[in-house]
Amino acid sequence: MNDLKFKNIIDLYNRLLPALKSKARELHKVGLKYIHEEDIWNYLKEYKWERAIDLDLARMVNDIFNIKNKDIEEYMQELMKEYRRKITDE
Repeated sequence: MNDLKFKNIIDLYNRLLPALKSKARELHKVGLKYIHEEDIWNYLKEYKWERAIDLDLARMVNDIFNIKNKDIEEYMQELMKEYRRKITDE
């Protein structure tokens, strides 16, 4: 079998986008409407794939579908703690 090659990280993201969208829809159905494809990608990239060895497309898709809702929800809650809302003066 030929190994798939990606030109850059955006190319890989786009290849995984259907799985990311599917997982986001699943999360939306259980009330986590604020979680988007990019959030799932960033979580996995930072916590699951950063130190992975021999990571292939099938494993990445499997990780997307098997991420625990609680894990991604806690990740997003931590990000929101760092977010500072600002008023505009215009």
